[in-house]
Amino acid sequence: MAKKGPKKGKSIRRFGAVRQYRSGRWAASYLDPTGERRFAPKTFDTKTDAEVWLSQIEADLTRGDWRDPDAGAVNFDEYARQWVEDREIGATTEELYLRLLRLHILPGLGSYDLDQLTPPRIREWRTERRKATGATTVAKSYRLIKAILETAADDELIRRNPCRIKGAGKETAEEREIATVEQVDALAEAVGIRWRLMVYLGAYGPMRPEEQAELRRKDVDLEQMTIRVRKAAPELTTGRRAEGPTKSEAGKRVIVLPGFLRTDLRRHLDWYAEKGAEGLLFVGEKGAPFRRSSFGRKWRKARTKVGMPENFRFYDLRHTGHTLMTRSGATLKDTMVRAGQSTERAALIYQHSDLERQKELASGLDKMVRGARDKASEQVRKGQGSAEVVHGS
Repeated sequence: MAKKGPKKGKSIRRFGAVRQYRSGRWAASYLDPTGERRFAPKTFDTKTDAEVWLSQIEADLTRGDWRDPDAGAVNFDEYARQWVEDREIGATTEELYLRLLRLHILPGLGSYDLDQLTPPRIREWRTERRKATGATTVAKSYRLIKAILETAADDELIRRNPCRIKGAGKETAEEREIATVEQVDALAEAVGIRWRLMVYLGAYGPMRPEEQAELRRKDVDLEQMTIRVRKAAPELTTGRRAEGPTKSEAGKRVIVLPGFLRTDLRRHLDWYAEKGAEGLLFVGEKGAPFRRSSFGRKWRKARTKVGMPENFRFYDLRHTGHTLMTRSGATLKDTMVRAGQSTERAALIYQHSDLERQKELASGLDKMVRGARDKASEQVRKGQGSAEVVHGS
């Protein structure tokens, strides 16, 4: 019996197959590494075009660059939410990511699959967002999208990250107000005696409010004038205290306080801190743990009374601490250790700041603040003296 030849209109090749339809156009297909037949996503004008496409697929398979064409058919909304859930991040960071997704990212991009998020579509989203909200929020949102899609690329769900807008994730922070020693004293006085130590620790620690919220009596060494930061308790927008680790490993540290805070620290321990080693250092008038919301009202009143700008945040007290530490001779590494900040800059590896250096810095800060206070008092006395002379004349 004679062998049957190939079916008319179909061509058998070493790799893949091409076939001509009655319309005159050509289709191409091949067997993937699992043995499943894959078809080209479109038909071709000529047989040569179809064979060129197959040659490209064969080359990808040979180099190990072949990717399942259906891999990117994953909904971005689902993938992004799972991405956040899989991250080992703090409660406040998770809350931020979910808020950015809910309000700024998913409404515009959530209906697309991963492989549908092209560079033009990302640019279009960014242009729309820049018209609707602030530049800082857009930059944060863009960085989050880029991080999510970078993971998708690593997972081989997309070939390349479509977020390619230079500088789109960069924030330009406005210059923050730096409080003077006199203003810090005035704020501490205005916020009330129960909370004045918190103001001083924010400025001269410099400690984050969420770190102070989780301080315990056992963390304070009055004799050595040190405070050990072990954990943090940020308050989420839901009002829940999220007790957990510090912002980074660098946040776990021992802070040597300047000597001028000894009286305030001793008085606070005697009057306001909870009893027992595990007792919280800062509690409200009714004995409840520190709450950002209730303290915020006191802070805003104090800020107004002192005459500070409306955008001056409690967190900005850290800028005062950084500035004064630098003026007292601290290196960048010194201030990083004291403030509990981390960095990957290689140059910082060769700088060191041990406990003795921290004591030296605290001593220098002590002298600087005492000097500023004495100078202010002297000016007040001179002003009173001049007034008496004028009145007597």
